[in-house]
Amino acid sequence: MVDLSSCYFFQNLDAEDIRALDNITKKVSYTKGSILFYEKEDADNLIILVEGVVKIYKTDLKNNEVVMRRFRAPTLVAEMATLEEIPFPASASFETDGTVYIIDFKKFKEKFMQKPSISYAIIKSLSKKVKNLEEVIDLNIVLDTTARLAKYLHEREGNLNELKNYQIAEDLHMTPETLSRTLKKFTILGLVEKGDNGYVVTNLEGLAVLYE
Repeated sequence: MVDLSSCYFFQNLDAEDIRALDNITKKVSYTKGSILFYEKEDADNLIILVEGVVKIYKTDLKNNEVVMRRFRAPTLVAEMATLEEIPFPASASFETDGTVYIIDFKKFKEKFMQKPSISYAIIKSLSKKVKNLEEVIDLNIVLDTTARLAKYLHEREGNLNELKNYQIAEDLHMTPETLSRTLKKFTILGLVEKGDNGYVVTNLEGLAVLYE
């Protein structure tokens, strides 16, 4: 049995609804590097990431991965494709070991989508995805390299130790060399310093000045 009652999407459901939801849900665990889904696969299920980190990416003509976003649990993954009943627009793989709840969306829609608490949770999740898209546009189109990295570090100050340099470079669509040079500049300015587990922000206000 899946412990759905502990998932924030379903905390307002009663015991009968939880039992009905459990009947259309399966819990699946993945190891680091496993594929959650491929681009153009049918999005027949609602996917809730409950443990781990998932990378959303597309593959270019040279078979290189272009990272679009990373998601950390708990969150819905690719719910727009499921709601619109279209194929997944990108691929997803696990960057850590992880776990998802996979819910049969056809049956879920019939019984649960009319419930206000469920609809509201999905609206909130979609709103968050829109904000993520705005951030991607801001980081990769509006801001220059220095401002992009400053904003990125400022907003992720609390979990920088979880990120490797190559992941930061992928998120910012920046070459590793450019990232290294900019981090060195930030270090000289006293904005960051290199610790045992990556870089640590030492001056949040200074970073903010660079992109505001």
